[in-house]
Amino acid sequence: MTSAKPTVLVTGGAGYIGSHAVLALVDAGWPVVVIDNLTTGFRWAVHEKAAFVEGDIGDMALVGRVIAEHGVKGIMHFAGSIIVPESVEQPLKYYRNNTVNSRALIEAAVAGSVPHFIFSSTAATYGVPEESPVREDSPRRPINPYGTSKLMTELMLADVATAHPLNYCALRYFNVAGADPRGRSGQSTAGATHLIKVAVEAALGKRSHVAVFGTDYETPDGTGVRDYIHVSDLAAAHVLALETLIAEPARNLTMNCGYGRGFSVLEVLDAVDRVTNVKIERRIEDRRAGDPPSLISDNSRILATLPWRPAYADLDTIVAHALAWERILSERTGG
Repeated sequence: MTSAKPTVLVTGGAGYIGSHAVLALVDAGWPVVVIDNLTTGFRWAVHEKAAFVEGDIGDMALVGRVIAEHGVKGIMHFAGSIIVPESVEQPLKYYRNNTVNSRALIEAAVAGSVPHFIFSSTAATYGVPEESPVREDSPRRPINPYGTSKLMTELMLADVATAHPLNYCALRYFNVAGADPRGRSGQSTAGATHLIKVAVEAALGKRSHVAVFGTDYETPDGTGVRDYIHVSDLAAAHVLALETLIAEPARNLTMNCGYGRGFSVLEVLDAVDRVTNVKIERRIEDRRAGDPPSLISDNSRILATLPWRPAYADLDTIVAHALAWERILSERTGG
């Protein structure tokens, strides 16, 4: 039986969040083609039903061919660099990978008459917000090149949507964690900096300890508070956003992706202790520059706009899925 759904191009579909979006699309019956240069992604992470092209999204000729050959009508754009401290040390890398390459991808989309574009944005566009929970209309004052590079792409999309027959959705992620409940993908990057990933590695003996950066914030226990969202819930939001863009071609969307509640660093580590039955060593270190005390989403807009209801909005569940994936990864790599 042939699917009536149009083909979706997923950039960065071999990476952490992109591979979960591919799973969600394939599970829902969408034809998918992935472009990934495999710099940080993994070929094995791409669902076998998705077509795969190894290449760079900055290569407009390649992207144009893929759009034409596969009849692409929607793009989900995940490709890019995501490490905040690295963006401070190597700003030009981030403006190339996240801004210049996005500009090329958007131009290829316009040239190929792709009508729908979903962009992987970030809460880093807000910088250090004056209020928490933070709303989509809060001031956008990024404090590092990563956040600025993503904001520039949001601005480009807004301008292009005004000038061309393309509508878009920018989804601003908060702290993404967890893994596919069926164990098909997860956070696989060596040396990852995500707290839950680091903590489950420590619980399995892959790290000696977990650093806690600052215990003197104005939060209930003095450590930073963040809004953690399960990667599969995030992927589901992308599919629903695409359906909305197709149903309402004159509409553009910008929405926070989070659960609207936060957990402190110590609360996360306590959850990992609970789930693993291992006591992780915590080492207190100085605050990191630019870390806000609390970063929690106001998610009322996405709840009102999409028929999105999180399925895994439970910290212990997120940790359990991350732990299960870490064990699968150990078996895969022998580590």
